[in-house]
Amino acid sequence: MGRLIPCSIGKGGISANKREGDGATPVGIHRIVGMLYRPDRIPPPNDWAMPIGPRDLWSDDGRDAQYNHMVRAPYGFSHERLRRADPLYDLVFITDWNWPDAIPGQGSAIFLHQWRRPGYPTEGCVAFSRQNLRWIAERITPGTRLIVPQL
Repeated sequence: MGRLIPCSIGKGGISANKREGDGATPVGIHRIVGMLYRPDRIPPPNDWAMPIGPRDLWSDDGRDAQYNHMVRAPYGFSHERLRRADPLYDLVFITDWNWPDAIPGQGSAIFLHQWRRPGYPTEGCVAFSRQNLRWIAERITPGTRLIVPQL
């Protein structure tokens, strides 16, 4: 849309060989397959966004049949909480990285979300300012591409 938007990437840089826990943002053309938001903190960003509830989690355990999928607490495998105390996941876009047919160990939870501050690295996600993330949310549709080039 003719706009340059600053972002932060993973602390492991950009990788063509993404692995679980490496902190890298994977190279490739990724599709946006979902949008989540905190209804207790922000209004729905558009009509296809789904609310994050207190029991919503994301499986990051390669031994789990639901690896790299949204799951609900209580949950016996390693996972990440989607309803966080900080604002990083108040608005989250889910990418199709290693999804829906996840290969154990190839990385999970590659999201677009709010950054802590400009330039502060993520665990492999792509992060934006709250204002820019909201701008994006109001314009994208399922299937929108996220292009991460090899540097």
